Amino acid sequence: MPGPGPHLMYAMGSGLCLTSISNGRFGPHHTLFYTINAFFGPDVGSFTEWLGSLFGGSAHALGSSLEDLIHHPFFYILLLGLPLSFLYSRISSYLLHTQLLDSVSRVPLTRMQCFLLISAGSFTHFFLDHLFEIQQHSIIH
Repeated sequence: MPGPGPHLMYAMGSGLCLTSISNGRFGPHHTLFYTINAFFGPDVGSFTEWLGSLFGGSAHALGSSLEDLIHHPFFYILLLGLPLSFLYSRISSYLLHTQLLDSVSRVPLTRMQCFLLISAGSFTHFFLDHLFEIQQHSIIH
């Protein structure tokens, strides 16, 4: 698996390309949530495993089982897609109202748009993971 750099650069580069070819319809708003999910999304399971290892015992076992469930292209979307789409929709509204993020349409992202960005980010994350793996071994050691 590649480190966080390739995930971040690929997602932000893809977002920039989509922004330029869509005449602003795919803007910074979309790129932010797409990048978050491509960069950190499915690896949140690995983070819970690491966090559980700090506490040891049953916390480590719980973190390990969560990592096995969440670090999957479809399970991430099925388990966390709906809750995150509600959260991202709220954050989108907040960012627009406080003018921390600009949007051409001045309309916050809908839950469905957030869900689709979560799905696209997850698939992008695993595309890069599998691109750097050969027969279950990472190219980069």
